Amino acid sequence: MRARAAAAALLSALGLLTACGIPLDDAPRPAGATADAGPAADVPAGTASERICLVRDGKLTPVSRPVRPPLAVAGHLDLLLDGPTRDEQNRGYRSALAGTTLVTGAAQAGGLVTVETGAVDAQPGRTDDVLAFGQVVCTLGSRLPVGTVVFVHDGNRVRVPRGDGSLSSGPLTIADYAELLAEE
Repeated sequence: MRARAAAAALLSALGLLTACGIPLDDAPRPAGATADAGPAADVPAGTASERICLVRDGKLTPVSRPVRPPLAVAGHLDLLLDGPTRDEQNRGYRSALAGTTLVTGAAQAGGLVTVETGAVDAQPGRTDDVLAFGQVVCTLGSRLPVGTVVFVHDGNRVRVPRGDGSLSSGPLTIADYAELLAEE
């Protein structure tokens, strides 16, 4: 009888975890926004929140934004491309994507998001490309059921910098930018 009760409790707990949307990852990742990264006052209220990753003190930092569900991958990407709100800017957040054509669109197929890029090599002298690509992967990788992100240009995979500076054309995960994630 005790074993049945324990099994029932375990199944209930697993059901709650699944219902709450806690994803399964191959590597640890931040679970949510930092305490001081709440929704900004000038963002319209929504009934749910989505995470975007901005840059603060040279680190990828998650910020929650209120949204009206369901939010398609393009809408989530638009939240990121809009950059930080005035309030977030006042708190030290910025975007490494500002003024770039690194991202021109995205499509999701199951657990993979394919991000269309502009001319990646046409922006010489940029030193924060790693942070820019990290922002995209960190943001889109926080969506369920997304697990991986690839970047393409004209249908061909593009090699982009990972957090350690190496280049990859393979599917990327949040774990590929672990060294750039802000500690929570």
